[in-house]
Formats: sequence, C-alpha cells, structure tokens
Amino acid sequence: MVVAIDGPSGAGKSTVARAVAAALGVPHLDTGAYYRMATLVCLEAGVEPGDAAGALRALDDVEVDFTPDGHPTLAGRDVADRLRAPDITAAVSIVSAHPEVRAAVVAMQRRWVASRGGDAVVEGRDIGTVVFPDARVKVYLTADVRLRARRRARDAEAAGASLEELVAQMERRDHLDSSRSTSPLKPADDAVVIDTSGLGVAEVVGRILDLVGMV
Repeated sequence: MVVAIDGPSGAGKSTVARAVAAALGVPHLDTGAYYRMATLVCLEAGVEPGDAAGALRALDDVEVDFTPDGHPTLAGRDVADRLRAPDITAAVSIVSAHPEVRAAVVAMQRRWVASRGGDAVVEGRDIGTVVFPDARVKVYLTADVRLRARRRARDAEAAGASLEELVAQMERRDHLDSSRSTSPLKPADDAVVIDTSGLGVAEVVGRILDLVGMV
C-alpha cells in the first residue's frame, strides 16, 4: 500500500513521512530529492535550468537511489548535502516544471516503489494527484507560510537568509509549483488536508496512522 503525503515546503512532510514509514515498517521515498538531483545533474552538465531538452538528455541513464539511512545518491555518490545548496533551491522549480522531466522522474519513482514490493510512504507535491493517484491513503500537509519559513530557517539551505527573505522565497516557490500547467501543487480531491501549524509531529503522525488503519 502507498501512503501519499503532499504539501508545500516547510509543512513537515519529510519528518512526518519518515515517522509514518518507520511506524508501518515500510520504505520512505522523498520524491523532492529526485527533482533536486535532476537539477544537480543539469547544473553539473552545464545545462541551463530552462532547457527542457538539455535536462532530459542529461538525465538519460542517471542512477538514483538512497543509502540505508535515507541519503540520496547519484551514481553511488552521496549528494544529500549538495542537494540543499542555494543554487539547487533556486533552480529546482524551473527544472521540475518541464513536463518531459516530470514524466521521466515519475517513471523513476514508480520503479523505485515497485522494486520494493509496492509498499511505501511517498512524499512530494503531486503524489496523490499524479505519481500514485490510486494510493489508498492521501494526505496534504499545509501550514502558515511564516511558520514554514521559521522551520526552514533551521536548515542548511537557508544559508543565513532572513525570515522575510525565506517567506518571499517560499511564496515564490508556492506560486511556481501551484501555477505550473503540469502536475501543479494541489491537494488530491480525495486527500485529507492537515494544517500542521498548531500540531506536533506525533499528533500529525497519529492522524495519518489512524487513516491507514481505516483502509
């Protein structure tokens, strides 16, 4: 069974998804890492983020996987720290907006889950709407943008940015992700929306596990 967890940056997807996966004893997949890796591949190949054809060529035969402790790897190289660098964050929405890139990445993600028996907690921005539209449990996490920015300020990718700068970055990312023509960021029609603004991680995880127990 796939548990699909979607939502904008800073809503708590990664922390919650890892905890739910641990509780269920199934793999966890951070699909956002795929788009960051696609962006890294493009930048290292000298491909402009807006060049869809170039991005697709750069991604041909790219090997994406994860270490046992969840670090993303590219051709066996641990790139967890590199993926949170400011240049990746600035370009990822552009690269991930290309329909050709999204189609290639979605195919990779489906193969990854299938290779693990079809059971996983999968987090991202279009899991319940595009990647696994038949997922039996779909959750959309959201939160106040200023709270999301304060959460993100603790991450390395914040790179010393002020709260107002982080808010502006998140609002820009939200706009790009929700307004793109292909796989826009939005809750699936049958997703349960959870506002995490006033909730602890354990409470959010408990609500999701309750949903799993109902199917």
